[in-house]
Amino acid sequence: MKLTFDIMYKACLERDESFEGLFYTAVKTTGIFCRPSCTARKPKKENVTFYHSAKEPILAGYRPCKVCRPLEKLHETPAYIVDILKELSEDPSSKIMDADLVQRGIDPFTIRRWFLKNHGITFHAYQRMLRINTAFKRIQGGETVTNAAYDSGFESLSGFGDSFKQIFGVSPSKSKAQRVVDLKRLETPLGTMYACATNEGICLLEFTDRKMLETEFKGLVKTLNAIIVQGENRHFSILEKQLAEYFAGERTTFDVPLHTPGSAFQQAVWNGLRQVPFGTTSSYQQLAAELQMASSVRAVANANGFNRIAILIPCHRIIGSDGALTGYGGGIWRKQWLLDFEKSTVSKLTSEVSAIHT
Repeated sequence: MKLTFDIMYKACLERDESFEGLFYTAVKTTGIFCRPSCTARKPKKENVTFYHSAKEPILAGYRPCKVCRPLEKLHETPAYIVDILKELSEDPSSKIMDADLVQRGIDPFTIRRWFLKNHGITFHAYQRMLRINTAFKRIQGGETVTNAAYDSGFESLSGFGDSFKQIFGVSPSKSKAQRVVDLKRLETPLGTMYACATNEGICLLEFTDRKMLETEFKGLVKTLNAIIVQGENRHFSILEKQLAEYFAGERTTFDVPLHTPGSAFQQAVWNGLRQVPFGTTSSYQQLAAELQMASSVRAVANANGFNRIAILIPCHRIIGSDGALTGYGGGIWRKQWLLDFEKSTVSKLTSEVSAIHT
C-alpha cells in the first residue's frame, strides 16, 4: 500500500497504531512531531507535514511530542519500572510500599495507573500475585503449605489461604492438580511483548498492542485448563537471551523449548513455518505444497493465524503469492521491519564469510 498524504492524515486522525513505524506527523504551528497513534489534539490538514523516519523531522527543526514520545519504543516500560520488576523478580517475597516508592522519588499514583493499564491490576496486587505464584511453585515442588507461605512473604496462613483460593479457585493443600502459565513483559527493538510459559516451554510471545491478544489469552487458558499469573519461569531467561541475539544479528534460529498446544494439522503447519529459512519468504501456497496439503491452502492460512508465538515461529515470513505483504498480528510495519532486518543480516553474514575466505 502506497502511503499517500490522505491515508496518513486519516491514520493520524484515527490514532491508528497499525501505522506505527511507517511515518511521523510534524505540526508546523507547534514545531513538534508525533507518532501516528498520538492522543494529543489533532492538527488541521494544512498544518501537517509527514516524514518516514524520526530523524527527518529532527533535522527539519521539530521537537519530539511529550505526549506520545516518538523517540521511544512503542509501549516501552519506563526504566524505573523495569528496575522494580527486576527487583521483585529476584526476590518475590519483598514488599514495596507507597512510602518506599515516595522515598525513591516515584509517585505511587503514577505506578498504580501504569500497572492498571498494562496488567489490569494495581502495583500492590501485582506484588501479591508474584508472591502467590512463588508459593504455588514451592508447594508443587513438595514444600509444606506453611513453609511456602511464610518463605514467600506472607505474614499469616489465613491471609495466604484466602488470597490463594481467590486466584486459583482451590485451597493451597488441594492445588497439586492446578496448572499455571507464567507471564512476563519483555522489551524489544520493535516494542514491548508478552511472553507466557509453562514447564514445557514458551507457549505465547506476542506484542502487547496485538488486537487479538485477549482472545489468545482466553484460548490458552481454556486449552491448557490453566490460569495465567505474573511470575518467573526458567524458559524466560533463555528466551530473552536468544531474542537479544536475534535482534543483534547474531542468531538466525531458536532452540528455546516451545509448548504449542493445538490440533495435529496446526502442529504440522507451525512446524512447517519453522522450516522457512531466516532471511527468506514463502507463501501459503508454497507452504501447503511443501506440507503435501496443496488442496488445503485456506486451512493452512487459518492455522498460521492461530500461531501464538511470534518471531520464534516465523509467520512474518509468509507473504502473498504476488509478493505483497499479508496481514500480521503485530502490524504490517513490524512485518516489513523483520523481513528487511533478516535480509540485511543475511547479506552482512554472507559478506563476513566471504571476507574470511579471501
